[in-house]
Amino acid sequence: MPMADTALTTSEESLLNGALEALLTENDPKSMSFEEFRGAQYDHGLAWVYFDEGFGGLGLSPGLQKNVDVRLREAGAKPMHPAMFFMHLAGPTIHTHGSEESKQRFLRPMFTGQERWCQLFSEPGAGSDFAGLAARAIEDGDSWVVNGQKVWNTMAHLGDWGMLVTRTDPDMPKHRGMTYFALDMKTSGVDVQPLRQITGEAEFNEVFLTDVHIPDENRIGDVGDGWRVSLTTLMNERNAIGAGSGGGPPKAGSGPVSLLTSMWRETPEHLRESVTKDRMMRLYVRSEAQRLTNIRAGQNRRKGNPGPEMSIAKLAFAELNQDLLTAAVDMMGMAGQVDYDYTFRRPEDLSVDGSENGIQHGFLRVRANSIEGGTSEIMRNILGEQVLGLPGEPRIDKDVPWIEVPRS
Repeated sequence: MPMADTALTTSEESLLNGALEALLTENDPKSMSFEEFRGAQYDHGLAWVYFDEGFGGLGLSPGLQKNVDVRLREAGAKPMHPAMFFMHLAGPTIHTHGSEESKQRFLRPMFTGQERWCQLFSEPGAGSDFAGLAARAIEDGDSWVVNGQKVWNTMAHLGDWGMLVTRTDPDMPKHRGMTYFALDMKTSGVDVQPLRQITGEAEFNEVFLTDVHIPDENRIGDVGDGWRVSLTTLMNERNAIGAGSGGGPPKAGSGPVSLLTSMWRETPEHLRESVTKDRMMRLYVRSEAQRLTNIRAGQNRRKGNPGPEMSIAKLAFAELNQDLLTAAVDMMGMAGQVDYDYTFRRPEDLSVDGSENGIQHGFLRVRANSIEGGTSEIMRNILGEQVLGLPGEPRIDKDVPWIEVPRS
């Protein structure tokens, strides 16, 4: 078996290197526009290497994607726009559950950035209990009519398309009456309103859906299979958040902790008394443990979508990021409490780790890390039940028709 695995790895790497050579021989990332080069990357099967051929992939192991990212970055390829983050969620979901027509229609413009995506999952009455959602989709000939409200929709004001999950059969138990759609955000009846955050930004939104018509051809997966399709999105979301968004395995000491270590070196000793060497080392060790865990998880992953173990990375990332930025503000002393601009603004890009716009902005923004993509409390439930095998919490409404479940 070890010899077979080695041969397979050698064969995959040979195929990958050939595709990379062909891409870079025919296309210069330094002289081409971002969209043009991304299109060529997709056409050479180097967008998502584990996708099928013809849909941005080569049918290889997911772990080889890091080789592509590192090689293209070294060749001068421009980094992905942070606002394209949701392609990490929508792409694998459509590739796994979408029709051939859906994959043909959506994957390439999603990867090039010509069409940006957002996520329309949570509702005012269905956050942690996502399966309790109430947005209703009623079949009308060859289309569906949707009414409802979604909330906490990151960058929905810039989205061309949305990943939308609806209730299509209220007489079925809540997990079995849901259906997943790709929603054109420019459709009549879609109203995106800003939600102002503690940072002063409105990166989040709430979306009102009033008699919105969605063609059945934009349905992703079978009718009533929305829960299973959604799990693919959610697992990839936790993977993307927990593993970070950079290409390839980061170097030791990189990421948010590098900001903190640089600050510590540059701050006079008498001004950083609250951030001791012991506190710094504990944060550094946690960062390094997360980095190595992510690398190991990537190496162990086979073709397909990440499993519940990525909830570990998401939980650890959220809590570590908050502790890192708290230490950075502590190091600033009283200066960390003044001179921050709380002016209302609509961001044009997504804040990845919270610190791109300064320490104070990062400190405020990372408060959301333990909520977005699944709360830390929900992550612990997932880890307890699906990773550790602990007994699940009592769920009295699991087999009850959704319409009969009491709601507040």
